[in-house]
Amino acid sequence: MSPLFDTLQALLRQDARFFTEDGVLLRNAVCEAAEKMDPVLLRLLLSHPDTRARFFTEAAGVLVFDKAQFCWTVTSREFLPDSYTRFQNRIGLADRAGHLLSASGDTVLSFPFKDCVLEGGQTREDQRRGEVFYNEILAPQEIDQLLSPKVLVHPRRCTAAGEQPVTEIRPEDSLLIQGNNLLVLSSLRRRYAGKVRMAYWDVPYNTGSDCFGYNDRFSRSTWLVFLKNRVEQVLPLLAEDGVLLIQCSFHQQAYLQVLLDELVGNHVVTFHVLVRHPDRTLAADKAFNDVIEYVLVYAKSPQFQMPRIVQEKDVNDYCWAVEELAPGDAVSLGGRQARVLRPDQYRLVKRPADKTQFKVVSVRGSIREKTSSGRFYVKYLQPLEGQYPPKTLFQVEGIGDDAYSYRYFYLPPKGRKNGAYLQGMPTSSSQTRRPYPNFLDFVQAYNAVDREGTVSFRNGKKPESLIAYLMEIFTRPGDWVLDAFAGSGTTAAVALKLGRHFLCIEQMDYAETLTKERICGVLRGGENDVLPESGWRGGGSFLYCRLAKLNEAFAEEIAAAGPEDLPDLCRRMVDTGLISSRVTRADLQAAEADLAALSLPDRKRFLLELLDKNQLYVNLCDMEDAEFAVSPEDRAFNHSFYGEG
Repeated sequence: MSPLFDTLQALLRQDARFFTEDGVLLRNAVCEAAEKMDPVLLRLLLSHPDTRARFFTEAAGVLVFDKAQFCWTVTSREFLPDSYTRFQNRIGLADRAGHLLSASGDTVLSFPFKDCVLEGGQTREDQRRGEVFYNEILAPQEIDQLLSPKVLVHPRRCTAAGEQPVTEIRPEDSLLIQGNNLLVLSSLRRRYAGKVRMAYWDVPYNTGSDCFGYNDRFSRSTWLVFLKNRVEQVLPLLAEDGVLLIQCSFHQQAYLQVLLDELVGNHVVTFHVLVRHPDRTLAADKAFNDVIEYVLVYAKSPQFQMPRIVQEKDVNDYCWAVEELAPGDAVSLGGRQARVLRPDQYRLVKRPADKTQFKVVSVRGSIREKTSSGRFYVKYLQPLEGQYPPKTLFQVEGIGDDAYSYRYFYLPPKGRKNGAYLQGMPTSSSQTRRPYPNFLDFVQAYNAVDREGTVSFRNGKKPESLIAYLMEIFTRPGDWVLDAFAGSGTTAAVALKLGRHFLCIEQMDYAETLTKERICGVLRGGENDVLPESGWRGGGSFLYCRLAKLNEAFAEEIAAAGPEDLPDLCRRMVDTGLISSRVTRADLQAAEADLAALSLPDRKRFLLELLDKNQLYVNLCDMEDAEFAVSPEDRAFNHSFYGEG
């Protein structure tokens, strides 16, 4: 039985209302008490730190009791031998009680294993294997252990000149960490909480043909759990004005957006990125030509405002002048003094561009609602279009932020639909701000992406120009950017060139041979042909390290072992408890003859698979234990990284 169940039963036994004389738990009585917010029950649950942490949430200094989670835990089958999830074995939209809906204003994405944590310990693209799901309520100890800070080993400072071991980290040091990205994200919290301005993730697309092979039976469910767990870990790392960007294909975009709406809630924009030319010839068996990818942008804060394109105002737009030929008639419009000049009482003259001239702004589209002059025209001048001749001019006092105390408006010319106003160059700013488009054409950059960087990365490399475009929208020089799926290292490369700090994570085996080498190439200045506008010429440094695996010593022993060493090695592995929970000592004894008949490479592969199922790592709290053989240098680095010692 789970330790949480043991604790909960012990607490409930203190109240005779909840058990029969024979000691049987009255589940309905417990749930009824929970529904009524029974004070005695609440005091019992609050008296133990485990139940307090699992069934209460603090909000504005007040503890809120989660009745639904508590009742589900109490009524779940004891031990839950064949399932750790309460969600239906299907995918759909469900309300908070788990009932499927066709439409609702309060929905969550329901899919298998949604209330679980998926470790996702894949280290090679060709791995296709099952994964262990840890339930959030019924396996709290396993999840706490999984997400506790991990030991970092073999830290090295990488520069253009080479690599050197280090025992401390500086505040400005960028990082590349090899290891399970879920565990690295949770380990970063102590040092980087609230510091990341932008997290960009180019996640596995789960197309059926890519490297996401965690659970074939529930492919979409597994993929969603995989991302849900990681999004939950990155949110505390984001600054208050930080954003999360996830790039994906059409295969899972809709499901991912609903999930992010629930987890984050502050959807800013979805960029539609053209990555292939529509006329490009693809495989004939494709149902359609897939040319668009999506970048979903979510903000941590509900108050976040999408940045705008800032441009210097162009004086060439200001080339019109009004020559008044008569004084006109005085009128009042919207409580403002105004003069009316009929078409024969003025001339609109085009002159050489000059800050003293006017720019013509047509009152149409968003101008009608988004500017004060547009709104004034719609409310007070548009109703006059039938009362005055076409192109009648109105000089209205007290409108605008230019050098003039008035603004000119004129009615639509004959045969035209829209009126206009004449705007002087604003004195409040020398810049103009306009919205970014949500459609981005990066076909040319994608066609040339294979030539970027110093490494080859099949089917996964993103153009530096795309990452730079996004980074320049949402960050400033000196900001921190985070990439939990570093891949070929494009995010780190762009961050260096644009003067940002990076936190990059890569759990695949190529982290050192590919990702790190790409970033080192940038330090050497070998990529100055990419993003030439950045003026990059090389220099700088970053730290590279990796998570310390509990089974790492065994993996090294397996690699070096001869056939006579393997039986003893296998027995020691079993004794440590670091093998898959699905394989018992009895299973191995029963298969001993079959194992002995395998070739040496196959026997080694089998033993490695016993260790690799769930990628256990050394927890920081165990670092001083001699059993884990963490070197003094690595211990010093961890004390520096986590702020201990």
